[in-house]
Amino acid sequence: MLRIHSFESMGTFDGPGLRLVVFLQGCNFQCLYCANPDTIPIGKGGKLIEEAEVLRRAISERPFFGKRGGITFSGGEPTVQAQALIPLCRQLKEEGIHICLDTQGSIRNAYVDELLSIVDMVLLDCKHILPEGHRLLTTQSNANTFATAEQLRQMGKPVRMRYVLVPGYSDQPEALHALGERFGSYENIERLELLPYHTYGKHKYETLGREYPLEHVHEPTPEEVDAAREILEQYFPVVWTQ
Repeated sequence: MLRIHSFESMGTFDGPGLRLVVFLQGCNFQCLYCANPDTIPIGKGGKLIEEAEVLRRAISERPFFGKRGGITFSGGEPTVQAQALIPLCRQLKEEGIHICLDTQGSIRNAYVDELLSIVDMVLLDCKHILPEGHRLLTTQSNANTFATAEQLRQMGKPVRMRYVLVPGYSDQPEALHALGERFGSYENIERLELLPYHTYGKHKYETLGREYPLEHVHEPTPEEVDAAREILEQYFPVVWTQ
């Protein structure tokens, strides 16, 4: 059984082509800008759904995937449920369905290793390149994310790296240069996805009776996004923005 928060059909921002996106429940990070705070609790929330139902849904939507699309496991943090995902992903591969894993790479164990070996592409979220900035944004270290990035490089696994641009938190020029210097030469990183911070999930904090952590932070302006992209384009062959 998988604990699933929600599904999104015909997703266009979570891997190549059109995708069925499965948002899994549970995350070990506490990101200040989390747009889905209701997905964070581990072991509660969401709905328990049989893996066979996810497989059935993916097969039923396969005609819409075309040659490039497929299924993406997101969250929350999908590797929280890596053990349960392994047999499902093996079945999806048998059906010829392309699999993306959207992860921040912080959970490292044998189940995650096996899962990474099965999926076709990883959307790797780097929350912040500088240790102190990463802890401020997530409460956690970024050491395992770096280790996972290197593991994926050694595997030759296709990666799209994601970086959320949060004014005052992750937009410092020195952080952007450090990100490029660290990962720009990774030949398996197809592109750097620069994602402007947004407040779409703000209402969810109100529903949960919680204060929104970044009430004082504005969404980056087009000029701020352009300035960040110009820095990152010095290092990454492709920088994509929403």
